[in-house]
Amino acid sequence: MDLTYSAEDESFRRDVRDWLETHLSDDFAGLRGLGGPGREHEAFEERLAWDRHLGEHGWTALGWPPEHGGRGLSLLRQIVFHEEYARADAPARVNHLGEELLGPTLIAFGTDAQRERFLPKITAVEELWCQGYSEPNAGSDLAAVATRAVNDGDGWVIDGQKIWTSLAHQADWCFVVARTTPGSRRHDGLSYLLVPMRQDGVTVRPITQLTGTSEFNEVFFDGARTEPSLVVGEPGDGWKVAMATLGFERGISTIGQQVAFARELAAVVALARRNGAIDDPVIQDRIAHAHMGLDLLRLHALRTLAGSPGETGGIGAASVAKLVWATWHRSLGELAMQVAGASALVVAEPYELDDLQRLFLYTRADTIYGGSNEIQRNILAERVLGLPREARP
Repeated sequence: MDLTYSAEDESFRRDVRDWLETHLSDDFAGLRGLGGPGREHEAFEERLAWDRHLGEHGWTALGWPPEHGGRGLSLLRQIVFHEEYARADAPARVNHLGEELLGPTLIAFGTDAQRERFLPKITAVEELWCQGYSEPNAGSDLAAVATRAVNDGDGWVIDGQKIWTSLAHQADWCFVVARTTPGSRRHDGLSYLLVPMRQDGVTVRPITQLTGTSEFNEVFFDGARTEPSLVVGEPGDGWKVAMATLGFERGISTIGQQVAFARELAAVVALARRNGAIDDPVIQDRIAHAHMGLDLLRLHALRTLAGSPGETGGIGAASVAKLVWATWHRSLGELAMQVAGASALVVAEPYELDDLQRLFLYTRADTIYGGSNEIQRNILAERVLGLPREARP
């Protein structure tokens, strides 16, 4: 990908930078650096207001086509926005699942009525979404979902359980993968349903994590209902739609994620300089490898975003991206603890973690959620390289 920015692109960068500097002030001045993995509880209502402020000024759905309420910006300018947003230390967004995952999915597979109903609410951040994929016995193995939905003529009736559902306790809607064909197995017979969360048939229970926070949840569907028209794609075609959503998940926002990673690495290096750990040759070697790994993350992301699915390997490229960034980030957490030394073992009462302790604990999950490292390697081996399938019971 050619990353030579034109004069117009640089002018756009200045506009983004100036807008963020001007608007991250007054009521929003205290939001810098808040939110994100392990910290979604921080100033949630204020960050929601910030997201709506972004929507009011045209800074949501940047890559969506204008006919669907987006800005229609080029890939290069979307990269510019996400880079500058991260560099400004702007607060973590609360609308990621709707804007970055469901919105593009509806644009690709939804009906006109579904787009008209949901897309404007996503761009305005008036409705929040969560993702109903993983289950207690179907985490990374999404094809093993057991949640079932039956169309009784008046709509879909959903029964089952989802787990590790990010921000379910804040969400208005959930896009749910459920088995709708009785007797079907694996990828067959699944459907992609849009289910309202605020109804008697839905129970949300937060899960306390190692970080002491609870942005993950388990969700129980007990006779929950949704309208017959709220299946995305054809009934039984949910696997294809769900895989497309996962492809969007590895999209443009990862560029901003890498800027945040660079900030975390800089904090680790700064600590190493302060406490003298930087003089240790082993620490120096690990820091050098961390810098090289971060450069590789960026190059792979740009190559993946710049090409068509056929050119970049499609799901293979997405699996490589998840495998590489998750492993890198987990290693950064381990490096942070090595640099901190014995003080990393001390936690203030009542269980107050510092930033690097939180980094270490939360990144233990990076190689598990969104498809574990083992699953990503199986996908690459079996579906990309064509190696024999792993033995299954």
